[in-house]
Amino acid sequence: MAQSHPDISLPNAPAPAHNPYAAWQYRDFKLFAAGWIVSLIGQQMQTAAIGYEIFSRTHRPISLGWMGLILSMPVLFLALPAGHLADRFDRRKIVLTAQLIAALASVALAVISFYHWDYRWMYLPPLITNVGFTFSRAARQAMLPSLVPAKDFPNAVTWNSSLFETSSMLGPAIGGMVIARSFAHWQSAWVVYALTVVGQMVYFFFLLGVRSRTIAGEGRNAPATLQGLIAGVRFVWRTKIILATMTLDLFGVLLGGATYLLPVFQEILKVGPVGYGWLRAAPAAGAFTMAMTLAHLPPMKRAGRAMLLAFIGFGLVTIVFGISGNFWLSMAMLFLAGVFDNVSVVVRHTLIQLKTPDGMRGRVSAVNGVFIGASNELGGFESGLTAQWWGAVGSVVIGGLGTLGVVAAVAAIWPQIRRFGALNEAKVDVESNPLPVISGL
Repeated sequence: MAQSHPDISLPNAPAPAHNPYAAWQYRDFKLFAAGWIVSLIGQQMQTAAIGYEIFSRTHRPISLGWMGLILSMPVLFLALPAGHLADRFDRRKIVLTAQLIAALASVALAVISFYHWDYRWMYLPPLITNVGFTFSRAARQAMLPSLVPAKDFPNAVTWNSSLFETSSMLGPAIGGMVIARSFAHWQSAWVVYALTVVGQMVYFFFLLGVRSRTIAGEGRNAPATLQGLIAGVRFVWRTKIILATMTLDLFGVLLGGATYLLPVFQEILKVGPVGYGWLRAAPAAGAFTMAMTLAHLPPMKRAGRAMLLAFIGFGLVTIVFGISGNFWLSMAMLFLAGVFDNVSVVVRHTLIQLKTPDGMRGRVSAVNGVFIGASNELGGFESGLTAQWWGAVGSVVIGGLGTLGVVAAVAAIWPQIRRFGALNEAKVDVESNPLPVISGL
């Protein structure tokens, strides 16, 4: 009897079933993910508490904007060196060091809050934390592809996003309740900052169990020169689909983000710290819902179009949130903002990691970190500044309109994003290729 050749597939053979939990088969991913979500819940609680405490002491929107500007500095100035280090040294050790720095900074924040020192001291510990996280972010994102096989990486990205959104949902909601109790007894949020220390250390010990891996490609021997530092910038510039998605996220979130102004809107909507916690949790609840939906669906077939439509939706719901005077309508708009934002997160992160060689992932992730940091943190400064000028409502509505304009501009400048197809067909681009071949074009 003739034997069938193992490389020949039958024309009617069924495609392998989609496994929505594929990434959870791997030990290192489970340790990485479990520790990360505990740490993130604490960090999200702390972020919510800092905004609430500073605004409760100053009642000036610009005081929230200054926090955004201060937190953007480490990203803008240190992200490229951080990416270079992530391609040369043990990525796990970089993340471990950052966790220790963050834990010590949270201890300092708890002391400042408990003793009611001048609120301006509260800007320093988050700045120190963000310095550590700038180095950690590039290393952590570059670690992820090594924890699962390439075929399951889109699923890992989706779950990674789900965990982030879960923490962003639970952290502020829990934080709001803890803030209420902490303010009732001590007129400060020091308890939240103390709990954040616990979360940081849990992640530290979980990471100790993740196996270190040798970095593939040229990254480990990349020269510590300006050319080595900007290699990630050159790669992003030449890979137009990545440049387009980063630009869309940068300006869309820079203009359309309203999160930094939620301490102001909790007064407009006449809710206390618990209601404030729910407002901060609403975008994450929407993003979590979308992330879980995407995890259980096959990879997107028209990912570029989905990303553009998601940003249109993000701009529209931002405008409605700005003019809403009803708590539940505002909650619904923030929920939908999270839904739309998660589509962008999954598309962008999957593209960046799958189309980048392993030896370049740290530096390209660092460039992505600059875009994300600029959009989130500088967006917070922009929101605080414009709210000081035009009021919180005017700031948010104008930002939402700006987001819609950015979508139109990106779609016109980079038609590649409109035509980009299936996420799971994205392939690594050769760095020297100025016009990378993209599946589906």
